[in-house]
Amino acid sequence: MNRRKLGSELEVFPVGLGCMGMSHGYGGQEEADAIRTLHRAVELGVDFFDTAEVYGPFTNEVLVGKGLKPLRHKVKIATKFGFNVVDTPDGPEARPGLNSRPEHVRAVAEASLKRLGIETIDLLYQHRVDPAVPIEDTVGAMADLVKEGKVRTIGLSEANAATIRRAHAVHPVAAVQSEYSLWTRDPEAEVLATCRELGIGFVPFSPLGRGFLTGAITSAAQLGPNDFRRKLPRFEEENITKNLAAVEKLKAHAAAKGVTAAQLALAWVLAQGDFIVPIPGSRKIANLEANVAATSIPLTASEIAEIGALVTPDQVSGGRYPEEMARQAGR
Repeated sequence: MNRRKLGSELEVFPVGLGCMGMSHGYGGQEEADAIRTLHRAVELGVDFFDTAEVYGPFTNEVLVGKGLKPLRHKVKIATKFGFNVVDTPDGPEARPGLNSRPEHVRAVAEASLKRLGIETIDLLYQHRVDPAVPIEDTVGAMADLVKEGKVRTIGLSEANAATIRRAHAVHPVAAVQSEYSLWTRDPEAEVLATCRELGIGFVPFSPLGRGFLTGAITSAAQLGPNDFRRKLPRFEEENITKNLAAVEKLKAHAAAKGVTAAQLALAWVLAQGDFIVPIPGSRKIANLEANVAATSIPLTASEIAEIGALVTPDQVSGGRYPEEMARQAGR
């Protein structure tokens, strides 16, 4: 499959690697295992890696920087700022609220560069739009970092179309990152068309529905005590039971095609446009290899439509996030 562009400067493999789960959100894993996965990804051609200051906090950036240090010349590293992360005597903590004040943007970028051990962040995202700070002010601070060579390109995460346009008018936005999959299609309303029009790449996170579209999760009991998904409405036991019916249809369709449900779901996302670069997370090398293989699955227009009808948002029980987190998305 041809490489894909994020804005005018970044060209990457069609699938990136979301690194959050290696140390945050889903229980984490041993550092050595995570680094082996990072190295295997590069061997397979993956060259776009996603992290954030809040993952840990901080520990995921350190892990990604350490793991990719010997391969830095082959990869692009994206990180994000915007949540209220503070240092305490007991270590860094993520606290309620957002912070995208210009002076904070600079401070976080400097800290991320040190943790990653790199001289330039290839793609710096605002993790969530801060309603207390005009997007023009935040992007202006990000643009200054580009001028100084500390950041190569900039992006937004979970921003709506109007905010994307306002940001892009200040400085070119290379990519917009939002959740997008068969069971989460909010970006289809306006964001995908806006990105296509403005030449902005679109980076879906959780393109496999936080693992649910793989068919491997059939009960909340499978989730560890520290698994972030325990807080999400869709992963409540009652909703899991209801949502399994749609996934079973996906599994059956995938089996008939000789692929897995995860691969078919990822191939569907990839087929939505050549400006789309999903970043599924993988802690196991076997899953990573399967995701890369999904880039070679051909789909006709009729197949894309048929797969899109197997799992649709109206069939899904439970919201993406609890109420407070939902309010931060899509501004």
